[in-house]
Amino acid sequence: MKKTGAWLARYALEQIGIKRTFGIPGVHNTELYDELKSSEIIEPILVAHEGGAAFMADAVSRTSDELGCLLIVPAAGVTHASSGIGEAYLDGIPMLVIAGGIRSDSEYGYQLHEIDQHQMLKSMTKATFLIENHRQILETFYKAYEIATSGEPGPVFIELPVNIQLDKGQIDALLPFQPSADEQQVQIAALDDAIKLLSEASNPGIFVGWGARDASDSVKQIAEHLGAPVATTLQGLSSFPAEHPLHTGFSFGPAAVPSATEAFKDCDCLLAIGTRFAEIATGSFGVEVPEHLIHVDINPKVFSRNYPAKVAIEGDANEVISALAEQLINSTQSKPNAELENQIAQNKQNYRNEWYAHDNNRVNPARFFDHLRAELDEASIIVLDDGNHTFLAAELMSVFDQDTLISPTDFNCMGYAVPATLGAKFANPNKQVVSIVGDGAFAMTCMELSTGVKYGLGTVQFIFNDGTLSQIAQAQERPYNRATCTSIAAIDYQALAQAVGSSYLSIDSNDQIADVIIQALAMAKENRSVVVNVQIDYSKPTRFTEGVVKTNIKRLPLNTKVRMVSRAVYRKIKKPES
Repeated sequence: MKKTGAWLARYALEQIGIKRTFGIPGVHNTELYDELKSSEIIEPILVAHEGGAAFMADAVSRTSDELGCLLIVPAAGVTHASSGIGEAYLDGIPMLVIAGGIRSDSEYGYQLHEIDQHQMLKSMTKATFLIENHRQILETFYKAYEIATSGEPGPVFIELPVNIQLDKGQIDALLPFQPSADEQQVQIAALDDAIKLLSEASNPGIFVGWGARDASDSVKQIAEHLGAPVATTLQGLSSFPAEHPLHTGFSFGPAAVPSATEAFKDCDCLLAIGTRFAEIATGSFGVEVPEHLIHVDINPKVFSRNYPAKVAIEGDANEVISALAEQLINSTQSKPNAELENQIAQNKQNYRNEWYAHDNNRVNPARFFDHLRAELDEASIIVLDDGNHTFLAAELMSVFDQDTLISPTDFNCMGYAVPATLGAKFANPNKQVVSIVGDGAFAMTCMELSTGVKYGLGTVQFIFNDGTLSQIAQAQERPYNRATCTSIAAIDYQALAQAVGSSYLSIDSNDQIADVIIQALAMAKENRSVVVNVQIDYSKPTRFTEGVVKTNIKRLPLNTKVRMVSRAVYRKIKKPES
């Protein structure tokens, strides 16, 4: 039979369960868009910018079982989307990226959009494919899906040249998609070694990342059996419920909150699950990891990369930790630790009190997060961007359910939150979806609000507004005693919201927090896009910021350290510059 390449691509996307694509049509993909118009399964979503499209697709994958999919023009569309593709790659998020391509049958050079897209994307995708004929289309799309979603997930790129989209070509059969069976087996000998180390430890601890989010129940069983504290990475905040008495918070080293640093200070055996021990998770590699490290991950390349593993167990965290929990509980004695639980609870309350006591005529972050948590459903989705607000949320916002807090992490890309909020709402129309976004990050992608308005998505964007790139400004203050190039341009958020069709509210003081949050969520329930301007108090640094700055200064060469400290002291004595 003969079919056009665009028809075959549509058929393949329907087979692998794609429900929507994000992108912008152009001269090299209009045939694909025309085919999707005829699909009863797939809805093509028009965005304001391909960068926003990639963040939307990322959020779809993070918050649902659906694979986020881009359909973009080649060259410029791909470069625009590359920030979101890179974020998905470093954070281990599956994504299917489809772009048109120049004519592969042309005798002419210097065609419109003619660049080597595969070379450009090589470092930020698991694989790239250039389709050369019609017979390759179904096989390539199915293979791309398998690669994107198997092992450690990530983005996969397909280039479909415009002539193959347009023309009919011979194929042998319309093969349906049949996913491969995952036959990975848990390493029994490694489990025995892990159980031995855990049972002999005096003060075991558990560290969970994004890869552990499906293993939460088994992690609870192990933690309770061992009486072990549980810390999380930034991505792993929704991998273990904050209300559990053994939950200590984000990270566990000098850049962590007191409940974590205190609980892990004598840790002599660490069970790490679904984490790479990357820079943010470890507070710029400031954590001290014990010699007895048991590391569980689906990607063997992470083992001993930053901290040597005594026992390394390759495999899906859910399967490995489920087997580990069963064997550990059946073969060792339970060691409940009420004293540790009380200590964690007291340290958490003391830290909360510390923040409550720090009122500075602006909106107190701890009061804001407590009110927001009280009004949101437990299954609501909270989207963070990159900035000071990220670590405020990590330290002060309680997360209860799996996949309910998402954030750009290892790629650490600003501009994520607004489009990601829309992607999460597309995939979860019956859930509350809100973002916490800094004013600098909001400015990067705020025009995607128009996309949310167009599609009737009820979301709330809480803008933490202080007029600066505060995470960088605070990091500059300690070594330099001044901040440079971090004061951002003023934006009339009310006018911007009106321009794109969003509703607007503001929180200017603590006594307005509760009422405005309730009002904003009620508006969103009516499928209205809502922008809330929060006059946030950033005057108190997070433990993360303080810890990371100290860690990085501490590891500097002595002569560099002396020079930086001397300069900061001199500037302080002379007169600090703004």
